[in-house]
Amino acid sequence: MSGHDTPAGVVRVLMVYPRFAAESFWAYRTSCEVVGARYPTAPLGLITVAALLPPTWEVRLVNRNTEELADDDITWADMVMTGGMLFQQADTLRIIEKAHALGRPVVVGGPDATSHPHQYEAADIRVLGEAEGIIDEFIAAWRAGARTGTFEAAKFKVDVTRTPVPRFDLLKFDQYMYIGVQYSRGCPFTCEFCDIIELYGRVPRTKTNAQMLAELDALHALGYRGHVDFVDDNLIGNKKAVKQFLPELRAWLDRHGDPFEFSTEASLNLADDDELMGMMRDANFFAVFVGIESPDTETLIQMKKKQNTRRSIPESIHRIYEHGMFVTAGFIVGFDSERGSVAEPMIELIEDAAVPVAMVGLLYALSETQLGRRLAAEGRLHSGHDTYKTGDGDHCTAGLNYETLRPRAEILRDYRAILDRIYEPAAFAARLKRLADLLDRSRSLREPPAGDIKFRDGAFEAVQRILERIPEARDDLWGALKYCVKKNPHAVRFIALMMAIYLHLGPYSRQVMGAIDRRIAEHPPTPAAVVPRPDLVDIAAPV
Repeated sequence: MSGHDTPAGVVRVLMVYPRFAAESFWAYRTSCEVVGARYPTAPLGLITVAALLPPTWEVRLVNRNTEELADDDITWADMVMTGGMLFQQADTLRIIEKAHALGRPVVVGGPDATSHPHQYEAADIRVLGEAEGIIDEFIAAWRAGARTGTFEAAKFKVDVTRTPVPRFDLLKFDQYMYIGVQYSRGCPFTCEFCDIIELYGRVPRTKTNAQMLAELDALHALGYRGHVDFVDDNLIGNKKAVKQFLPELRAWLDRHGDPFEFSTEASLNLADDDELMGMMRDANFFAVFVGIESPDTETLIQMKKKQNTRRSIPESIHRIYEHGMFVTAGFIVGFDSERGSVAEPMIELIEDAAVPVAMVGLLYALSETQLGRRLAAEGRLHSGHDTYKTGDGDHCTAGLNYETLRPRAEILRDYRAILDRIYEPAAFAARLKRLADLLDRSRSLREPPAGDIKFRDGAFEAVQRILERIPEARDDLWGALKYCVKKNPHAVRFIALMMAIYLHLGPYSRQVMGAIDRRIAEHPPTPAAVVPRPDLVDIAAPV
């Protein structure tokens, strides 16, 4: 089978995490370099699967985003396990081809294989859905000699309280800006464009408090210190559970001398709950990613994100700032309900909310979502809409994989205008200053955790390295840093962190704008698609 001697009962498993698109707003490789890392975060899914395998099986991990995959890595193994998200599809297929050329079978899984299994017919075995719900069946079949097949878990049935501690020991911590853990799966909201509820359901399932603390114990015992990200798609999906967890997390931090500080993703209704925000602040949460998506109420209603319509979005963001956590946010251009240019309203919202790091993308219709099914029924999805085999572009440049209602060129020009304005150095620096005015770190952890190698040189040294790389932004960013030192010294290291992210976002936004210019030139304006507008008065739809 393997072409080499393997002790009885031992299976050698090579886990390979595929490369994301060469460039992306989310990759910020140059930002990583400033703090001595190679990539933002580690492959939590694969190391969780590794923990589900029999203890007699030997596991190695190669992350293609941080290191090369050698032939010897593959020939060592009895099987290669791989898989990831849509924008890893191209490299996943390359890994399958390379492993087959060296005579090794490939097991593929992950969210893209689960959503688009037909794209992975080249794999020998497909393990679809949440691994905990099907891995034992796969293992039994492998031990019985099966080397082909498809194994699919029942949807939303996995009891995450039985999920083991991930194999953090497989990671090379110095390669990453932060390490991820997961507390819950699922989200109670029904955003039309989102695949989370399709993959994990609308009823958030949470791990036990003891489980989560055991994961932190494992990280701590391995010597990791610093930034830990709760990768949950909505940490506060089950508020009752998370409010019971956070005090225990605070007690754990007290016992261990604050070795970690945390970030996560949450829905904007977090801003309604002062108690919850205070508990997160006390547990060393310093950053929250929030999906804002659009400034337009009709658009938010159509996409079934009405939780964002019941509030002033800037005021909600400012309330989170008052609790010591800065916000990064997601925005999307290209929804059917856009009645005209959305550029100015979106720019104004980003400025009013004082969100320095705004991830703006073109709408991408994933087939296994409410949006994908609606567009398919309307005959509007492009051929190959779920194919990403070329590996060109990302959610920014590869978006709009459907016939738009608004002329495509208008949407592209809006998108370009937003990027141009928000990532112009003076505008970015101005938002940093406003953040310095709003971010209250007076009751939060003042210094980075002892032993966090990313801050071994200090914020000022990091900023100097950043400014050397982007001289066109030097004066603006240096001015923002000096303002923060004077106005809000407790926030300086977070301002420096966002400057490090800008080291990637600034230049990359110009690269994306160039790609958008080429798309506009290649596809001159055409009449809007003749498709009836969806009913925008679906006020009673569940949220």
